[in-house]
Amino acid sequence: MSKPKSKPLQIIAGLDIGTTKVTCVIGQVQPEGVDVIGLGCVPHVGMKQGIVTHIDAVAESIKKAKEEAELMAGVSINEVWLGVSGSHIQSFDSSGVVAIRNKEVRKEDIQRVVETAKAIVIPSDRQVLHVLPKDFKIDGQEGILDPTGMSGVRLETSVHIITGSHAAIQNTIKCIEHAGLMISGLVLQQLASAIAVLNTDEKNLGVSVVDLGGGTCDIITYLQGSVVHTAMIPVGGQNFTQDVATGLKTTQNHAEELKKKYGCALPEMIAQEESIEVESVGGRKSRTLKLRDLSEILEARAEETLKLIAEELNRKNLIKKLGTGIVFTGAASLMPGFVEMADFIFDVPVRRGQPEKVGGLTDVVRSATYSAGVGLLLYGRSEKNESHSPKLEIKEGWNLRWYQWNRKIRDLLTEKD
Repeated sequence: MSKPKSKPLQIIAGLDIGTTKVTCVIGQVQPEGVDVIGLGCVPHVGMKQGIVTHIDAVAESIKKAKEEAELMAGVSINEVWLGVSGSHIQSFDSSGVVAIRNKEVRKEDIQRVVETAKAIVIPSDRQVLHVLPKDFKIDGQEGILDPTGMSGVRLETSVHIITGSHAAIQNTIKCIEHAGLMISGLVLQQLASAIAVLNTDEKNLGVSVVDLGGGTCDIITYLQGSVVHTAMIPVGGQNFTQDVATGLKTTQNHAEELKKKYGCALPEMIAQEESIEVESVGGRKSRTLKLRDLSEILEARAEETLKLIAEELNRKNLIKKLGTGIVFTGAASLMPGFVEMADFIFDVPVRRGQPEKVGGLTDVVRSATYSAGVGLLLYGRSEKNESHSPKLEIKEGWNLRWYQWNRKIRDLLTEKD
């Protein structure tokens, strides 16, 4: 008797291109979720606040991160879900209304009303990343989250539309292509991070996720289970490093090393007598300084960053609506004392978030550093579970015919299995 044919592994991959590093995460799709089986993380200098400044440098880092992840996973990948962030991201609200066919709301009606809401004039230099429904109304009745099956005549919706610069996104896609990969879809980075670190109760009661990266601070806010606000503040871990280099009169590389090894945002957490060796510039001898000197520099930048976040949330009158508070994630949020300082500044609950919803190499990826990468896997899995493929607009720079042929062959093989 021949052995039954084993079903091929369903592999999914996410690529998070930050200002200071590229992270590639590979997962195996399971009936109940995703198991992380590979991770690659490579530093680079080809991005600035989400904008590509050196295509070849970014492409080379993507290749290295991909190879590291593949080596760990023992599988090869040819397409990824790409996280998008940076100063070029913009968002706004829109609304739409349609007549309900057959007097009962069906999925087709929901799709039509969302299409109506997104049918607005968008500048030619921008493209839509997400259209996220906030809530629905049926014949004036508000606060409906899922109108499927309800009776009525008039269906309305309010949506949050997220757009990005066409040029910035295309330059990032070129980096992916140069690294020999294709794009499964584009995902807002802070949306991916939120998927990885939040639970349903937090989204329903109100919460903001703040993803602190190397060059930007990306914010996304949920109320009643829906995204109502996204924003970006041009401050990140690099600013902390620059302050240390300037304040202690040392090199950027040594400043980064000191920040990671000894950094603390609250000087009160450090003993008065503790000291550190600080390299000097220009070939001068190293100096011995108090560790509190380093902490005081980081404290000033942390306080300024948190106040900028508070100003953004207050500008939208959101802080008082955050029933479960603020969740900080991203590599820069790992600094000791940072979350504790946030408790002094925000009058809401504060915690540090890390991926909790995946299996596999949980001891490797259970860190705020990898929230966006893991979130990309979870987003990709949810899209694969939908009855239709994600609508990805193919732009110039893609090898469209080869992409379509590859996708068709893959779908045929999947159907046979």
